[in-house]
Amino acid sequence: MCGRYAATRDVADLVAVLDVEQDATSEPTLGIAPAGSGSGVVPDHNMAPTKAAPVVLTRRPRGASAGDDADPVRQLRLLTWGLVPSWAKEVKVGVRMINARAETLLDKPAYARAARAQRCLVPADGYYEWQQSPTARDAKGKPRKQPFFIHRADGQPLVMAGVYELWRDRTLPEGDPASWLATYAVITTAAEPGLDTIHDRQPFVLDPERWATWLDPARTDDEHVRGLLEGYRPGRFEAYPVSTAVNDVRNNGPQLLDPAPADQLVGVVDPATGEVR
Repeated sequence: MCGRYAATRDVADLVAVLDVEQDATSEPTLGIAPAGSGSGVVPDHNMAPTKAAPVVLTRRPRGASAGDDADPVRQLRLLTWGLVPSWAKEVKVGVRMINARAETLLDKPAYARAARAQRCLVPADGYYEWQQSPTARDAKGKPRKQPFFIHRADGQPLVMAGVYELWRDRTLPEGDPASWLATYAVITTAAEPGLDTIHDRQPFVLDPERWATWLDPARTDDEHVRGLLEGYRPGRFEAYPVSTAVNDVRNNGPQLLDPAPADQLVGVVDPATGEVR
């Protein structure tokens, strides 16, 4: 699964890199938890579920009517990580629905509608994953877990495929913008060779040539979605171990991306060679 990532680019950078037409990150939104509400994009080196994160999607402008000819606009918005389906009775379900498997995306009622018409891009610097040691044990006698930071080898943004939903709090007046909760889930797939020594899953990362078609809300057919989720050739990513400080969601800052000292790496499998340190 993907349960933590780093997202530190500012609005201007995101707008330029992702060809955003409208910055809507200042619009109010509900949150799954108190930590989920936010205003504005701030660097986050330890993005976790229930937090508000910058996400790119394509929708018609707010206020456009059903008969309006307004074209969809590529927008940058703050959405809460943890998908809450529109039919959910409460927002707490989002805490569990942070990832959607590519293999079953169109089969699960919680994700299928969003997969067909409400797809998004989730920009990141990279993501964290925890490797279970085959040899070392922790103080409780369980396999030691070593966090890794995984990023694109070419230095470009790591743009994850996602789906989003809109949920309305009907206890608030109709027309109140704060009554809408916008949430997302990251799509995952089987880990490629090398990364599978860290974890058996990885986010589905889209290269730029698929961004526009992934965001196109007019393409709702299942064949189109499946085609966009066809795998890429391995080798786009690099991974290195980082400090266990990232384990605590309260920790943040660029130091979380620093490589872990060699003397802290006990029973760690090198993703490049398969050797145990």
